[in-house]
Amino acid sequence: MAVNSEPSSVSLPVAGIVIAIVSSFINGSTFVLQKKGILRSRDRGGSYLADVVWWTGTLSMVVGQIGNFLAYNVAPAVIVTPLGALGVLFGAVLASWILKEHLNILGKLGCILCCCGSVVLIIHAPKTAAVTSRLELEERLFDPVFVLYALLVVLLLVILIVWIAPAHGTSNIMVYVAICSLLGSFTVPSSKGLGLVAQDVFGEGPSSSGALALFLGLLGTLAVSILIQFFFINKALECFSSNTFEAIYYVTFTSTVILASALLFREWTALTLTDSLAMLCGLATVCVGVILLRISQEALITWKKKAD
Repeated sequence: MAVNSEPSSVSLPVAGIVIAIVSSFINGSTFVLQKKGILRSRDRGGSYLADVVWWTGTLSMVVGQIGNFLAYNVAPAVIVTPLGALGVLFGAVLASWILKEHLNILGKLGCILCCCGSVVLIIHAPKTAAVTSRLELEERLFDPVFVLYALLVVLLLVILIVWIAPAHGTSNIMVYVAICSLLGSFTVPSSKGLGLVAQDVFGEGPSSSGALALFLGLLGTLAVSILIQFFFINKALECFSSNTFEAIYYVTFTSTVILASALLFREWTALTLTDSLAMLCGLATVCVGVILLRISQEALITWKKKAD
């Protein structure tokens, strides 16, 4: 971790931050629109695959994922992922309007905390990329620590999908949340890795077979991870509130992505001690805000004084 920084020689990845914010708002609408489509199709007694609102939410998810892919390739993952809190905020507001899910004072406080935490994260984000070439990426991918972590995640996913989800998925929201969040350990590194490898594969110079194989491997990992996430997100929305799922999903997804990115890209090494502490405080603020949004869905608050 760096001791001193030189603000004059580095700058914030403004383009990546702007793309991440826009993508967050788009992604924030996806769960609400898909949930609305599921409810509409349920009322009609048909499949949500024939509902235009559900497809609108699905299209928004595709656009949001493309935005995330671009953002991860021009800004550090430790800043792009936490900015997803803005999507939770937008989703909560949209759900209160479209799905009539009430947003009380706790929810509004949660929205404010999400915004404040996101501003802190932006201000103290890493100014430099820790991995800048395909060779560095290949070296990090075969690091024993990351390999062990990836194998552990795969094992947990197999256990959750094959045994736990069929038995407890519809009664415990954490089952679907855990599956989608753990997959984030592959989607985000794959997105960022594709941007690095694509420079060698589609660049002006001749591309090596190793670069092409790595590109296809990352692309396949990203595609499979997104498809599995998409499947279980819709299963979760069939059983649980969109606000509830999105809030819990954000906290767990952000945690797994930051852990995977820290092991693979080591972006935290570009931070000073002050920035590291500020980033942790900003992330904690965002998580508290998201939790308040979650609690607000079930809390009943009154300002009336108790009668003596």
